[in-house]
Amino acid sequence: MARKSRKPASETGAANGLGERLRAYFLAGILVTGPIAFTLWITWSIIDFVDRAVSHLVPIGYNPSTYFPFNIPGFGLVVAVVALTLIGWLTAGYVGRLLLRVSDRIMKRMPVVRGIYTAFQQIFETVLAKRSKTFREVVLVEWPRRGMWTVAFVTAPGEGEIQANVAPDSIGLYVPTTPNPTSGYLVYVAREEVVPLSMSVEEGIKLVISGGIITPERHEIPATAKVQEIVAPEKTH
Repeated sequence: MARKSRKPASETGAANGLGERLRAYFLAGILVTGPIAFTLWITWSIIDFVDRAVSHLVPIGYNPSTYFPFNIPGFGLVVAVVALTLIGWLTAGYVGRLLLRVSDRIMKRMPVVRGIYTAFQQIFETVLAKRSKTFREVVLVEWPRRGMWTVAFVTAPGEGEIQANVAPDSIGLYVPTTPNPTSGYLVYVAREEVVPLSMSVEEGIKLVISGGIITPERHEIPATAKVQEIVAPEKTH
């Protein structure tokens, strides 16, 4: 019987080394192009959505697509920014404030619409207010059970019935889900039950979306000490 020829170990090692290098190059290419591609895709999707929504509102005579055989990307976005700026400028005057009050009264007297309008009005006023601290603090909270720590974002202090039933210093927390932070839970706890973190909101969102893979580089000892103080039971003498 004829013996089967075996490849030398050096050739096998070279083939494996080449495969490992090609795999490393492939992964490096994904790491380089992936974030850029997704960023461009999301940006283009937003611009295209705004362009298609605003292009129907622009008169044909002022729409550049009427004179060019192609659409100008970003034209609708520019129109939207300019229009919103003009509306804000007009509402700063006496006539604008008068029209704003009249429209506000009309919206609040409509049976079904007033609930939706009031809710969104409060949300926008809270989020866009310059002095608002909403969604600007990252904390740790024991949720959904004791001993399990979850990243959460402070939304607003508890007021009214919530403050009376939870704690005088109660706060609202938005607990996001991974990897989609747009869905989550609203919980109210006492201020003393949370551990403030030094990371920014952007870093906290990255932490949630990545499932804990992307963590801030800073290491703050005080926050860890606070966690240990809450977790460790009090010693009785």
